[in-house]
Amino acid sequence: MTGTNGKAVVAKRVDDGHPDTEEIRDLAHAAGYAVAGEVTQTRTEDPAFCLGEGKVDELATTVAATDATTVIFDNQLGPYQTYNLGTKLPEGVEVVDRFKLILDIFGQRAQTKKAQLQVELAELRYELPRAEAKTSLAKRDERPGFMGLGEYDESREQDIKAQISRISDELERIERTEAHRREQRRESGFDLVALAGYTNAGKSTLLRRLAADVDIDENEGLHPDLDATAESENRLFTTLGTTTRRAEFDRRNVLVTDTVGFISDLPHWLVESFKSTLSEVYRADLVLLVVDVSDPIEEIREKLVTCHDTLYERNEAPIVTVLNKIDQVDDEELREKREALEALAPNPVAISAKDGENVAELRERIDAELPEWRRERLVVPMTDETMSLVSWVHDHGDVESVDYGDQVTIDFEARPAIVEQARAKAGELTAAPAE
Repeated sequence: MTGTNGKAVVAKRVDDGHPDTEEIRDLAHAAGYAVAGEVTQTRTEDPAFCLGEGKVDELATTVAATDATTVIFDNQLGPYQTYNLGTKLPEGVEVVDRFKLILDIFGQRAQTKKAQLQVELAELRYELPRAEAKTSLAKRDERPGFMGLGEYDESREQDIKAQISRISDELERIERTEAHRREQRRESGFDLVALAGYTNAGKSTLLRRLAADVDIDENEGLHPDLDATAESENRLFTTLGTTTRRAEFDRRNVLVTDTVGFISDLPHWLVESFKSTLSEVYRADLVLLVVDVSDPIEEIREKLVTCHDTLYERNEAPIVTVLNKIDQVDDEELREKREALEALAPNPVAISAKDGENVAELRERIDAELPEWRRERLVVPMTDETMSLVSWVHDHGDVESVDYGDQVTIDFEARPAIVEQARAKAGELTAAPAE
């Protein structure tokens, strides 16, 4: 069946080893293409075509034979390589590299203002070196549109830089607003847990499992942005923005956020464009790094290294590795993989988010890893405002007992910030003159 974007042939070159096209095929399908064929090569990069000239001829033959309208490279192509490849392919065939494809997918999935701005920023950062190349070539050869790279516009490069600056400023304003919202949530007694990991590791499924389908009460007036649903489709980039739901824990109020999934070999400029979304991970109280344990061991190891490189650069919260999809491996394979990954994933929790197996164990681990609560006893006079304080402590902490008499004694546990707020409120009651 033809995809919504038509037929595509995927191409990949690697310096050594076997070219694996599984991920680029998945990305092509996610973008709406039907993959009609592939051409791969193991060799050093040809500066003119990426592939060797003989392999480019094979690529052109494959495109013609399949009636493909697009060639998707699982490599980063320079503007000259893109042009040169276009001269060898049938007329009208578009050449898309890995990162342009990813940006196209992001653009299709961006629904929030923040996501749309981040996609626009990434697209501009992708376009900037191409605009610089056009400027350089046009000046060198004194003729616009050299090598078919498009009309030369001396101001375009500066326009892109100005747009990058403007969007970066706007995203910083959004990030400051979201940082304020996170602090409000903490002050309301919430612990913040973020899900991180590669696409299709099962993060959205785990979010639904942890939240136990508890709906957000929009009438609370606390967090109208919280989304009570999260997709768990088996496709890449289902979660481009962030989805936050209240999770059900015995004593804690926990908000769990599912974020955009990692993919391999992302360039720095693309990761940087989405740092506003990643801030939900960097600023959490705990990060659950979700891994598909059914993947080959070397692939898991590579993904963990990439995730660690991204997370540990800015993240200060503890990270717990969650080996998901144990329903797809036997006990022996799981044991071998746990041992092989011990250095990268010490003391992981192995679960099946789909079936719910060991999710109770994960909940216990989450509770243990989140910031420790402090025990506190408040003794306040019985006034008209006392019951409001008792209700507030119930909402924001875990109340062990309340004794009523001439004075009211409240024994409870809560986050340190909540304890301090409770003390302040109790102090106001104690200092208030008796009526």
